[in-house]
Amino acid sequence: MTPAARVDAAIELLDTVLRETRPADQVIAHWLRGRRYVGSKDRGWIVEAVYASLREKQRLEWWAARVGLPARARSLVIVALMLIDHRTGNEMPTLFDGSTHGPSKLSDIEQMAVQMLHGQDLAVEGQPRAVRLNLPGIAADRLMARFGDRLEALGEAMNTPAPVDLRANGIKADRDEVAKQLAREGVESEPTPFSPMGLRLARRMPIFHTRAFSNGLAEVQDEGSQLVALLVDAKPGDQVADFCAGAGGKTLAMAATMANKGRIMALDISEARLERMSERMRRAGVHNIERRALKHERDPWVRRHKLKFDRVLVDAPCTGSGTWRRAPDAKWKLTEETIAELTELQGRILESAARLVKTGGRIVYATCSLLPEENEARAEAFLASHGSEFRRLDAREILPGDLAAALKLDGPDLALDPATHGTDGFYAVAFERIADPAPTEAVQGDTAGG
Repeated sequence: MTPAARVDAAIELLDTVLRETRPADQVIAHWLRGRRYVGSKDRGWIVEAVYASLREKQRLEWWAARVGLPARARSLVIVALMLIDHRTGNEMPTLFDGSTHGPSKLSDIEQMAVQMLHGQDLAVEGQPRAVRLNLPGIAADRLMARFGDRLEALGEAMNTPAPVDLRANGIKADRDEVAKQLAREGVESEPTPFSPMGLRLARRMPIFHTRAFSNGLAEVQDEGSQLVALLVDAKPGDQVADFCAGAGGKTLAMAATMANKGRIMALDISEARLERMSERMRRAGVHNIERRALKHERDPWVRRHKLKFDRVLVDAPCTGSGTWRRAPDAKWKLTEETIAELTELQGRILESAARLVKTGGRIVYATCSLLPEENEARAEAFLASHGSEFRRLDAREILPGDLAAALKLDGPDLALDPATHGTDGFYAVAFERIADPAPTEAVQGDTAGG
């Protein structure tokens, strides 16, 4: 493709992503499947241009408005080419050349905008805080309350592309063996800073074709997600329930820590997500996972299995604000209504899943969110209504070895963020059941769950 054709394709794809309600990665994959003729290098440039525009959307729109451009995909790409790619005013007409496969020529207003953008920086004095940090306003205020003077660093970290992390599958090989196998196949990696089973690729590259992946030696999993699975502290022989298991990333990690012994019930309301786990289980050599689709969080199955499990993980549906560096389109779709709906659902799921935990057992509530009302507020609300049955545990006393000290946790919960730890944003809190539920509470719950 010519440079102009690349730019035109990026504008087309970005416009499609902005109009769609589906996640950007799904839209991009569908778009690329319909254009098999696009070469790998061209695909890489186009996709990165779209993701860069999504990551920087707030600042790009601010600049577009400042130089008189309408808020549309073409304008965002013009601003991105000038302020992210640092193209010159002389280059821009060659990229907007009006050719058959290129975008139409720059209008007079666009040419003037290009001149105004020359030599400018994306972040400048006078931008509102949310624009400067490239965060949606409703998140910026919440994160300011949570992170304070660390918010600037967090904003920058969330605008940086995430690394590719792998989890060495201890059922088949240790981390060093996996790293050596990857190196033999031309994939360089290094141990992740915190997870004892994590590897971080030296650069982004496809690993699904490697023997290390196809033979089940490694799974793609962010280091933070690996640490959440470690906090569950599932032991060989335990009975474990993974509520909201999805496609099974943390489920498989727990199966490895259990050395394939005991049983994990992978629970989810989506049969399709659970079905996707089957190939991953086969590849990983895991055989201690059973899958079950629930109709809802209060499915009768939960009532029938109350007080049966040593460990329960609630990987709750959330805003995904901790993963915005991977899915930057998601942050621009966040609404107050979405937050309210999710926090209510999180409370119901935690309430129901807690019934599965036997006395002396533990439940871990986790999200990939950075928003306090999805995290600490849910933990406090749970303890307020179940303080006679559960006590909060200290993650620093559960995590192995010197890991807790290395993480520099400032409280009893596992709270990770991209700026401090280089992981996606995760939150996890562990509770231990210290008493059976009161008979009246059990009756009420059974009636509601039936």
